[in-house]
Amino acid sequence: MPHSDFRMVTAWSTLPSKIFVPHTEAQCRHLVAVLDDLIEEVGGDESHPLASLMDIVGVLIERYEDGHVPELS
Repeated sequence: MPHSDFRMVTAWSTLPSKIFVPHTEAQCRHLVAVLDDLIEEVGGDESHPLASLMDIVGVLIERYEDGHVPELS
């Protein structure tokens, strides 16, 4: 395994308990709390090192809600 791949595996192995595809309402609530923390840290700074992670967490929440939360009419 190339050295850079090893670093990526090492870094990723610390995240699954925090960042994951939600399958339950409780997991989605956890991600919402993570997103709140990221928003507080990143704010509107698109160059912040965590800005793309904030985007990813937002997409994970949105996909869960699209499949599990009824739309208001």
